[in-house]
Amino acid sequence: MVQVAIVDDEALVRAALRSILESSGDIRVVADCDGHQALAAVSAARPDLVLLDAVMPGPDDGLSVLRALRALQDPPAVAMLTAFDTSAHLRAAMAAGASGFLLKDTAVGTLIDAVRILAAGGTVFTPTVGRAVVDGYLGEGPADAAPDAVTGARDAAIATLTDRERSVLRLLAAGEPNAAIADELRISVGTVKDHVRSVLRKLGAPNRVAAAVVAHQTGLARLPERP
Repeated sequence: MVQVAIVDDEALVRAALRSILESSGDIRVVADCDGHQALAAVSAARPDLVLLDAVMPGPDDGLSVLRALRALQDPPAVAMLTAFDTSAHLRAAMAAGASGFLLKDTAVGTLIDAVRILAAGGTVFTPTVGRAVVDGYLGEGPADAAPDAVTGARDAAIATLTDRERSVLRLLAAGEPNAAIADELRISVGTVKDHVRSVLRKLGAPNRVAAAVVAHQTGLARLPERP
């Protein structure tokens, strides 16, 4: 049973998400609260995944809550829920350790599937949000770096990956959790973890989501086409 906490300042949104998720039969909402109560509620409930509203009023905004949750001794995966795809805000959330980004109007089936993937350790971009994150990173680098130099540095980092690490990165960028990557490549989960650590180190990526962005930027992986 996948255990989820919902953090949103609107009680009606929390109730709707609870109803949707628990209709799946294999997802249980173990906590729902606003940002002010989030740290205590999540610490007590110990969910596999937190669905966190990206924009909440007051000091307990989405980014502050995300950072606090990721600082816990055994932090859960956190996916940001957003009504819009502002890339700057999403980049900040990615840097703080978010595992995924979902629009609030995501289709029910897609949302349920995304929760399962995220709870298993995968990463999820809904296509529109994913494009906002990736497009926002294109050409990003040191303020005095030329775009060609930034692109060249990314390509050079990708070139240091072994064939196996490239395969792992492609699957990681597709949102696959470690267990699914292990099954696909016929290797152990422990070996996948070793490869992921090596990929993050070589790319200078702080987390799986950042590595996925690099994979999309360099063409190693592709986001779904816009409808």
